[in-house]
Amino acid sequence: MSALSFTALGIDVGGTKIGAGAVSFPEGCIRAKRVIPTLPARGGEAVLSDVVRLAEELLAQTRSAGLILEGLGLGLCELVDPTGRILSANCVRWLDQPVRERLSHLGPITMEADVRAAALAEALFGAGKPFQTFLYVTVGTGISCCLVLAGKPFAGARGATGTMGSSPFSVPCEKCGHISRLALEEIASGPALVARYNVRRPARASSARDVLAAASLGDADAIAVVDSAGEALGASVGLLINVLDPEALIIGGGLGLSGGPYWDGFVASTRRHIWSGVNRELPILRAATGLDAGWIGAAAAVWRKASGART
Repeated sequence: MSALSFTALGIDVGGTKIGAGAVSFPEGCIRAKRVIPTLPARGGEAVLSDVVRLAEELLAQTRSAGLILEGLGLGLCELVDPTGRILSANCVRWLDQPVRERLSHLGPITMEADVRAAALAEALFGAGKPFQTFLYVTVGTGISCCLVLAGKPFAGARGATGTMGSSPFSVPCEKCGHISRLALEEIASGPALVARYNVRRPARASSARDVLAAASLGDADAIAVVDSAGEALGASVGLLINVLDPEALIIGGGLGLSGGPYWDGFVASTRRHIWSGVNRELPILRAATGLDAGWIGAAAAVWRKASGART
């Protein structure tokens, strides 16, 4: 390992799982990796205790390998402002938790929104490397996005970028007058696929994988749920492409990385909803860092911050 190597710990706290690992930079070499369930319904304190324990175990593992950790990057499935302050508690209730204090013994801490961390991983080590400007969209327990400009995730003025899946469409039907107030996450996310399918086939699915498998086997109800989810997601992403005009679209998250009818329908819908022929055939790529994008990017944020402070 180079004398200039910098090793950081990255933790990605998502709605379903907590992924973590140690990464050495600038090569992006993964030194250790762990995944545990989040189980956010237990409350913020329980999730934080799991994160602290996981971080301490990885710290011990990397030290035993002769590595020195320079800091901890924490990506969270909530709004995080440019200073690293948590702004929301939609899934993981940490607004009243002493997150930094509980983790301070591990070294300097860098907090980031999980989607921006994942986008950074793709910019540095993944499918985003060839592009100056790309749109990263993650689809899993939730749906969010990040615009990357010159290799840097755009945080916005307040850190509230990326909430593409949380606001209701509020579209009135011209025939019956009903106004649908469903948000994209209630139609196209992993939990939405399960909930919508189980309305048609009670208690048949416990995960999005079950719904996708049923659709692949020809289940008409599963096909209807998956097709409508892909159509809705494509419409939203197509609108973003119309507005932002990125060089490429990169998709991550557990559901976003799945193949089959969900992916095919989403890609077809996205291209249909792109208005201009100039960008209708832009590359639509799966995240090369895969399900590890969030924690790799969280660790990379520590490295980038330290590198900036040294120059």
